[in-house]
Amino acid sequence: MNKPKEDVLKQLSPLAYEVTQNNGTEPPFRNEYWNHFQEGIYVDIISGKPLFSSKDKYDAGCGWPSFTKPIDESEITEKLDTSHNMIRTEVRSKTADSHLGHVFPDGPGPAGLRYCINSAALKFIPKEDLEKEGYGKYKKLFE
Repeated sequence: MNKPKEDVLKQLSPLAYEVTQNNGTEPPFRNEYWNHFQEGIYVDIISGKPLFSSKDKYDAGCGWPSFTKPIDESEITEKLDTSHNMIRTEVRSKTADSHLGHVFPDGPGPAGLRYCINSAALKFIPKEDLEKEGYGKYKKLFE
């Protein structure tokens, strides 16, 4: 995405703004990607940076999209979150500094991580549209 962040923020839905800018959380089981398993990548709704692949998505039963790992760990930042009387690890996008969700140590796979991410912070790019949308280099994830 080449638009200035301020322009992108003006185009967000109220929910996407609340989630990404005010550390909000969308309702479980009532969000766009919780039960979405089409092949493709999930990008930051603000910066457009690739964050997660459908290859690493799984049904964690929590009502939000869950992934075992990011596409590029350098695009994810983690911060201690002590809100709501809990100790959690918040996940933010590095480029846009947007709240994405949280990471928990109860996932499958070798690292045992579950990236529990708000759909409202993501935009899905289907595998067949990767080239057209400027993400052609990520086609190799699906070969």
